[in-house]
Amino acid sequence: MKTRYSLAALAALLISACGALLPVIAQAKTVAPVRHVFVIVLENEPYQVAFGEKSLAPYLAHTLPAEGALLTQYYAIGHYSLDNYIALISGQAPNPDTQHDCHKYVPVLPGTRGPHGQALGTGCVYPSWVRSLPDQLEAAHLTWKGYFQDMGKDPAREAATCAHVPLGAKDWTELATAKDQYAAKHNPFVYFAAIVDNKPRCDAHVVNLDHLEHDLASVTTTPNYNFIVPDLCDDGHDAPCANGQPGGLISANAFLEKWVPRITASPAFKKDGLLLITFDEGTTGKSCCGEQPQPGGPLPGKFGPGGGRIGAVALSPFIKPGTVSNMPYNHYAFLRTVEDFFGLSHLGYAAGAELKPFGRDVFTRAPK
Repeated sequence: MKTRYSLAALAALLISACGALLPVIAQAKTVAPVRHVFVIVLENEPYQVAFGEKSLAPYLAHTLPAEGALLTQYYAIGHYSLDNYIALISGQAPNPDTQHDCHKYVPVLPGTRGPHGQALGTGCVYPSWVRSLPDQLEAAHLTWKGYFQDMGKDPAREAATCAHVPLGAKDWTELATAKDQYAAKHNPFVYFAAIVDNKPRCDAHVVNLDHLEHDLASVTTTPNYNFIVPDLCDDGHDAPCANGQPGGLISANAFLEKWVPRITASPAFKKDGLLLITFDEGTTGKSCCGEQPQPGGPLPGKFGPGGGRIGAVALSPFIKPGTVSNMPYNHYAFLRTVEDFFGLSHLGYAAGAELKPFGRDVFTRAPK
């Protein structure tokens, strides 16, 4: 018995088949089949200091580039810290408050939707309509976590998960103590209402760094996206540190020596991973890649149109050791790169016309 289909039914079948192929097509556009992304963000160093011949972080400046790729023209978005962290996961440009690290934990107002998906106004906590990378990942049935050193180490100071001060309060985590050096301003996830207003979701995904070692044990326990931030000492922000450690690049280097080998030895990284190590900002206001301010907002950089040249190191099975890329990239470009890995749309300024994702200048080794 023959089955007959109407033209409408055939059209529906064709649309369904094309829809099923869309994720595959999107992934095919990327130059490497990365499915596990690791990001380590350090603090406040320009390229020439962090990666120079006499760098106080030789493991970062010399050892790791020899094992992967040195991105010599990687730029930050703005000054100070928080605006860069927010840009990395949402494509939102600095506003007057995020540009100054949000000393008070207040909502972005009026928070209306502007051009390029920007939330217009001033303030710190983005309204629930503003999407971030975690929203995209979960919608695509992918996993993510943020790992923050020292979070909750002093329970009287902040919680051990999803740590932030109450809405409207002054951010008392801005300055480290001898017991606890966690800083909410280096944790972008707690500045999105869609995340913090769902406490079980936030508690499950925004955790202390101590969880990372367990999660690295297998491919199934390792999230697709891993955002890793040291405390105010080990990220190089403070020097000397509240706990008596040297801080600066010396402590940042020691942190990398401890954690990078654990990440690169993990099954997920070996299978299809990428680790990017970079800084939040530099010391100048230089920019790249057609960076734009928030419509009606301030210039992204305190000292100019951007956050300065900071550089980055990328490690991956899809990168030949000793690769050097002189192509211009910034935090928005990295967000776009991650979105392309997972077949996601581009958020905010990650959709910029002049922006390019990481290409074959970075991914220099073909998949096996």
